[in-house]
Amino acid sequence: MGEGLFQPLHILLLIGIALLLFGPRKFADLGKGLGEGIRNFKQSVKTPDDNKDQQKDTDKKA
Repeated sequence: MGEGLFQPLHILLLIGIALLLFGPRKFADLGKGLGEGIRNFKQSVKTPDDNKDQQKDTDKKA
């Protein structure tokens, strides 16, 4: 069998331990915070490109 650290059984075991340590409510809040962080990161990465496009359009009009 595979010798990797992230086998499906290992991941399930880690999730189970995290549920026992933090409880379902804290675990849900952690997931929500992680999702918002990823969403904000994607927006911050996407925003500079949008600003460059707007600057190019303004330069062409002038």
